[in-house]
Amino acid sequence: MHRHFLLHKPHSYLSQFVREQKRKKKLLGELYPFPEGTMAIGRLDEDSEGLLLLTTDGKVSEQVRRKTVEKEYYAQVDGIITEEAVAQLQNGVEIGINGTKYLTRNCSSKLIPELPSYIGQGRRIRDERHGPTSWVSITLTEGKFRQVRKMTAAVGFPTLRLIRIRIGTITLEGLNAGDVVEVKDFQLQEK
Repeated sequence: MHRHFLLHKPHSYLSQFVREQKRKKKLLGELYPFPEGTMAIGRLDEDSEGLLLLTTDGKVSEQVRRKTVEKEYYAQVDGIITEEAVAQLQNGVEIGINGTKYLTRNCSSKLIPELPSYIGQGRRIRDERHGPTSWVSITLTEGKFRQVRKMTAAVGFPTLRLIRIRIGTITLEGLNAGDVVEVKDFQLQEK
């Protein structure tokens, strides 16, 4: 019988279970005694936080990674992001993927005036002497390497902190950084 998990991945953990290099990095298996064969569905880079789904079922992994399942991210950006920049994000921006220019698909994007309390403080990014920051929500149905970071940089507002808060209808709400919850099944609503 397959098993499924929700995880609030903390900053500084790799979205994997096996070290690919000799350097000492924090891995997901240090957070919980996952059963053998558990895999992360999609990835969050070492500097990113938030919702990560894990499963022992490869078919479920394929379902979640479809382009019909929305993934929503909150990005803290350098500076006060403008409505014009948000509109650019919505209409697609050009980013680089493996040395090739790529135009991102249209997406949903909006300013976030106030963070929900379940996001938490996270690690300290910087202090006020370095200028203001702001938050933007970006909802994608694709997932290129470091895509959200590249998108915000392309519109002039580099990402300082990135948190995935939703995959389909599953949200981060109720999970603190490092929390793991085993679930019976993933109930995803496709777009």
